[in-house]
Amino acid sequence: MSLNDEEKQSVVAYRLEKANKTLDDAKKVIALELWATAANRLYYAAYYAVSALLIAKGLNAKTHDGIIRLFNMHYIKTEKIDMELGRQYNRLFTMRITGDYGDCFDLQEADVKPLLEPAEQLIAKVSSLIQQEIQ
Repeated sequence: MSLNDEEKQSVVAYRLEKANKTLDDAKKVIALELWATAANRLYYAAYYAVSALLIAKGLNAKTHDGIIRLFNMHYIKTEKIDMELGRQYNRLFTMRITGDYGDCFDLQEADVKPLLEPAEQLIAKVSSLIQQEIQ
């Protein structure tokens, strides 16, 4: 994806807004105890934020695995983002896959609810880093 600065800022802002709206959706479905849906929404909230960060840095990936790989390479291994938040992002991805595609396995409150706070922390940290990248 080749974007000029104005387009890049627009896409980044859109994805951050989408991350925050999706995080709000996750909180709503957690309150309804819809655990697989909550896992999906938590992952996608983090995904939109992380993809915005990568775009702000001029990086592009075409798959979820690619996003995870670039995020780990440029932000976790360089310690710009705490390793534990990186682990939680990976855990969100695994939970989303399990909830969406896992046969004979239902996510429970104990699986999903502990992921809310790390997802919020990750989105906040990513938002902060984006401000640094754009300036």
